Amino acid sequence: MSQYSTMLPLVLYDIVSNLPGNHFSPNPAKTRFVLSYKNLPFVTLWVEYSDIPIATKAIGAKPNKRRDGSEVYTVPVLSDPNTGALITDSLEIASYLDKTYPEKPIFPNSSEPLICAFEPAYLSLLQHAIKLIFVRGTEILSPASVKFFIKARTVDVPLPWDVNPDADWELLEKAHNTVYEWYHKTDGKWIMGDTFSYADIIVASWLLAYKRVLKADEWVRFSSWNGGKWTQVLADVEKECTLS
Repeated sequence: MSQYSTMLPLVLYDIVSNLPGNHFSPNPAKTRFVLSYKNLPFVTLWVEYSDIPIATKAIGAKPNKRRDGSEVYTVPVLSDPNTGALITDSLEIASYLDKTYPEKPIFPNSSEPLICAFEPAYLSLLQHAIKLIFVRGTEILSPASVKFFIKARTVDVPLPWDVNPDADWELLEKAHNTVYEWYHKTDGKWIMGDTFSYADIIVASWLLAYKRVLKADEWVRFSSWNGGKWTQVLADVEKECTLS
């Protein structure tokens, strides 16, 4: 019997889509990976992208801050009925879960400050080709959510989102060449060598997002890079978190 068998399930708020299984967004995926890795019971409440502000305000969730200082309501949001905690932002959720349920740490060896620095460094590489995943995102949401999605995302990435097949794919591949070099600076298969951590969950969550939203031939192209490294990383993390 699991040590958490008597717990009330935690509640994860995630974005609904027209994909089988719904999930596609990388940030809620990070929370899903952490919950699964720690064997914590949870349920998912699916929210239309256009309804995120309504749903999160209704439960008293706090907004996050954009770079310009304005407020924005986002998912994931995690509600823990066992403690009364209500947390927004995937990194804050991960930190909360590691402190509250310390078995199987995802910030091992006091690595949280370094992983907090790793995430923006990693995302800065992907940012150059973010239009590709934005465009694909508009193809899997309801019409009302597409309008809201475009309005929300153009704050950071102005329209038009016309994808330049050669330039954008070149930038995306270049970004992953850099991350590939990071992995090869360690002796093990994880960012921290033989030690699994939240850094690997960050990478896997974005890989999962690309796998979910890219067209089949696009994912074949993506997964061919770096000797198939990215399909292997995703498979390894899904196995580690018992999601495969």
